[in-house]
Amino acid sequence: MIKYCDLFWSFFKIGTFTIGGGYAMIPLMERELVDRQQWLSRQDFLDQVALSQSLPGILAVNMAAGVGYRIRGVRGSVAAIVGNIIMPVIFILSLAVLYRLFRHNAAVEHFFMGVRPAAVALIAAPVFKLAKSAQIGWMSCWIPILCALLIWLWGVNPIFIILASVALGLATGWLNKKTDAQ
Repeated sequence: MIKYCDLFWSFFKIGTFTIGGGYAMIPLMERELVDRQQWLSRQDFLDQVALSQSLPGILAVNMAAGVGYRIRGVRGSVAAIVGNIIMPVIFILSLAVLYRLFRHNAAVEHFFMGVRPAAVALIAAPVFKLAKSAQIGWMSCWIPILCALLIWLWGVNPIFIILASVALGLATGWLNKKTDAQ
């Protein structure tokens, strides 16, 4: 049986050693939860990622809550969430204090200018891996591109994109089910 401390420790490692936010955590979570601990199958992991992305809130916390609950119920969810957020919270609070003290230092400004492209790469890599795992082909890659352009260029509220995606997904599923029944 999986112990609460095992859940805490696994998510503590994920939260401590990932830079770049929720999407950058996905490969580390997959390695820890699917490959190393074998708590989830690869398909269950992808389903959990999709569910966590569709819920409001932080992806990493949603993942920790969902996986913890699936494995050990409410207490498992709490153990996973606390493990996942404790070090980032401490780090962010410390960084905020230090940044306030040294924000006009040239070395600090250069550091943040250098970190920006790395953060973009850390976010882009899991997106491509998820697209490959979810078997999104070139014929449907226009969907995320169109969504990104609608948000970035035309300022469409992401909530409307999500609602439209849900409606289109439901309609497509309903039409496919209706076609399969005939």
